[in-house]
Amino acid sequence: MNLAGEYRVRSVLIAYDFSEASQKPLHHAIAIARHFEAKLHVAYVVSSIGYVIAGPGASQLASEGGQRAVRQLEADLLKSGALSGLQYELILREGNVWEQLECIVREKHVDAVVVGTHARAGLGRLALGSVAEQVFRQADCLVLTVGPGSKHSLMETKGAPHLFLLATDFGPASLQALPYAASFANRFGAKLVVLQVLPPAPIPEGFHWSTTGDLTQMREQAEMASRTQFQKLILPNVPDETVIEFVVEFGTTSDQILQACHTRKANLLILGLNRSEHIETKSHLPWSMAQKIMCGASCPVLTMKAAARHSANS
Repeated sequence: MNLAGEYRVRSVLIAYDFSEASQKPLHHAIAIARHFEAKLHVAYVVSSIGYVIAGPGASQLASEGGQRAVRQLEADLLKSGALSGLQYELILREGNVWEQLECIVREKHVDAVVVGTHARAGLGRLALGSVAEQVFRQADCLVLTVGPGSKHSLMETKGAPHLFLLATDFGPASLQALPYAASFANRFGAKLVVLQVLPPAPIPEGFHWSTTGDLTQMREQAEMASRTQFQKLILPNVPDETVIEFVVEFGTTSDQILQACHTRKANLLILGLNRSEHIETKSHLPWSMAQKIMCGASCPVLTMKAAARHSANS
């Protein structure tokens, strides 16, 4: 019996700011809306930062400029045919960017937010842009982040079948992500590859250091145990039409996930995250690790939190 069902996306929001970094995310949002027959909301928020000090005149000029830019964007998208057959709405707001986006998510019952990341370097590591960081950490719906290193996309590619990658540890967060991953794969006609990353030297149950452990044998046993979990927890909970494959890799979790995205030319990476008020709480994918993956991934990254609402379930 299939317990997963199909999870539908009925409303998609793209956080657009007319920068180069938001061009690819816009087309990804359009692709999701088209494949799920969902309504597309394109939101541009004129940030209030700086205009309060400059005075109401500066704020009004910024608003008028935003209105012109939004009208031009709509005209360009209609002319190109990108919006053909889609239900859509262009939204202009003023104020704090995340606060306005959060309001739109509630008002429009948004199931998925799409945002571009700048992945700027700072303090020896890559960091998301401030808006993407807030969306990623605080949005309760699905979040698709598209970084500058995203070479493979959701858009149609002639002669190249889509491949979606779901990282799992068989815990609650990744298992909750499974029906979303299957629905996205089926809607886009993609193969779903489920990846589990195990430690370089997995220690089997009952292992004693007094005995000599053969690394190859330990890995074989660990992989067999993982495949048993896959047969038990994954396969019964995906639709019969889902084309699915299970892969086990050994090494550092974030490195192996990024490597799999690159070598397999994945079009989408799906991550289930544990919701916690303490963002560094240890889990399969701590927030810092998920952030590293999103900044370095060669494809868009779809994330959902274990405590997220289930409005997409049909």
